[in-house]
Amino acid sequence: MVESRWSRIPIERNIAMELVRVTEAAAMSATRYMGTGDKELVDQAAVDAMRFTLGSIAMDGVVVIGEGEKDEAPRLYNGEVIGNGSPPPVDIAVDPIDGTTLLSKGLPGAIAVVALAARGAMSCPKEVFYMNKIAVGPEAQGAIDINATVGDNLKSIAKGMRRKVNELTVVVLDRPRHAELLEDIRSAGARVKLISDGDVAAGIAAALPDTGVDVLMGVGGTPEGVITAAAIRCTGGEIQCKAWPRDEAERSGAIAAGLDLDKVYGTLDLVSGDDVFFAATGASDGELLRGVRYFGGGARTQSLVMRSRSGTIRWIDSTHDFTRLDKVRLGD
Repeated sequence: MVESRWSRIPIERNIAMELVRVTEAAAMSATRYMGTGDKELVDQAAVDAMRFTLGSIAMDGVVVIGEGEKDEAPRLYNGEVIGNGSPPPVDIAVDPIDGTTLLSKGLPGAIAVVALAARGAMSCPKEVFYMNKIAVGPEAQGAIDINATVGDNLKSIAKGMRRKVNELTVVVLDRPRHAELLEDIRSAGARVKLISDGDVAAGIAAALPDTGVDVLMGVGGTPEGVITAAAIRCTGGEIQCKAWPRDEAERSGAIAAGLDLDKVYGTLDLVSGDDVFFAATGASDGELLRGVRYFGGGARTQSLVMRSRSGTIRWIDSTHDFTRLDKVRLGD
């Protein structure tokens, strides 16, 4: 990708510490509708809270990965300008709830996510809805090749992590399209962890130590791949992706739009520059983050906050007093 001049200008402020307020607000708003079976209601609550809180941050932001184009999404749409308009100029990627279906069913693993980088640093090949992905943590950086076989990748990853292949755990979305992939992973001897939704959380888990997950493999959403890349920029891991057209019509449209279907998108192709910020808050309890816990007059949240320049990874446990928060929002 062509690097923007803004991506070379340091962002001195740790905006990640402000982004966590955004993901906390989204998680707390969405979890009020946990288990209702209405994923649209869950998503809308998260979007509204996230949009309101993002608007108060001192930045000149543009949503590059949001809820879709303007006509389809009245808030947090692609191209929306957000923040108070002051420097720095930044790109914003949001997934108000990664795992809306999970949360609507009361299932574990849903999180609220925001990533931010300098203007022009994020690149999302929007011509395709899905991408094939492989993601790992720092120990296996340089050990993956999305064009290689599954078996060769797992051998290389195991070597980088000083393990045996049968000691690796690969997380994969439970979809019919992954039947051959699962057969290859199992034939190579690695362990499999199937998930029903939430490949952003899975990609983050693969890039962090002591999560019980070592590798993410398989086809998932293109925007989610970019958001995962932002997190991986902070952890020091690696992600590789390739466009995965769903059908011949999408394939032909992508080629007509100039997309190279053979291109391998590395971590820096998806999110460049030195300043990348990432925040996630647990909505429903999961292996990565604890979900929102309500008590009389408030709630407790757990969040993950990261910054690429320093490589700092923070786990933040917060207590929220709704009475005081309401006074702050109302300007009392």
